[in-house]
Amino acid sequence: MNILLIDDHALFARSLEIALEDYSEIDHFYSLQNIEQVIAFINEFKPNITLIDINLSNISNEDGLGVAKHILESKCDTKIVILTGYDLPVYRYEAQKIGVRGFINKNIMPDKLLQILIEINNGISYFPMSTDYVEELTNSEKQILQLLCDGYKRKEISSILFVSERTVSNHIQHLFDKLNVTSSLEAVTKGIKLGYIQPNY
Repeated sequence: MNILLIDDHALFARSLEIALEDYSEIDHFYSLQNIEQVIAFINEFKPNITLIDINLSNISNEDGLGVAKHILESKCDTKIVILTGYDLPVYRYEAQKIGVRGFINKNIMPDKLLQILIEINNGISYFPMSTDYVEELTNSEKQILQLLCDGYKRKEISSILFVSERTVSNHIQHLFDKLNVTSSLEAVTKGIKLGYIQPNY
């Protein structure tokens, strides 16, 4: 089995390579930090599985899901698996939606990782069950949720987005219904937990 890792941390890439080199099931382990070359690399070295981190901020303008989508759309013959520390329900949901074959938390033992990769290579998908149900938010709802997180009031949000306060209130009520919360603070807290928005520290 040939494995390709796309990760912006060279130390993690090297650590994983060392952890997997003792297993006879792994024929070749490659790591790549040059996103521009990813399609050509996959077509040349033919990894059975391509592992991608969500956060690729040091090497790419897009996140791992964007890179995964690009690879899937190019019809490369490789199974895409997200291997990340950003284990949030919304990322798992998005990964599954675009056709990724697995979602694995980086906090995993090498032998367990190998076992999962073998199963994925044999055609099984791997998505750990989450207790958090994710109902998809619209782009407007995500934008308003982020503005609430940043401390803006409804009147300020309406002027920022050039919409009426009534429209903002409707969006916020939809947010409350989807996230099953009753206040803006609860909505923001749950939005951060699910991965819809980033806290503004």
